[in-house]
Amino acid sequence: MPVKDEPTILASETSDPEDFDVPATALDRAQKARLIRMARTTLGLSQAAFALRFRVPLGTLRDWEQARTTPPDFAVAYVRVIARHPDMVAAAVA
Repeated sequence: MPVKDEPTILASETSDPEDFDVPATALDRAQKARLIRMARTTLGLSQAAFALRFRVPLGTLRDWEQARTTPPDFAVAYVRVIARHPDMVAAAVA
């Protein structure tokens, strides 16, 4: 979450009610959070459905999307593959 009085360098996306303003100190974490949330919402899945379908712990997914923790690079790569080939990934993890 932003530090009080720290300047915002990435404004929240107005079309995304879950998005938030981001200060410089949290830019990387926020960009990854946005990428993960957009991949999920583009597929039309709730957090619970996405987590179940792609075998991601629900609490971990929530922490990533709300930028409480920074997802590791392999997780970001996994979400990018999910966004491009959701059915193939779902079949692979079934």
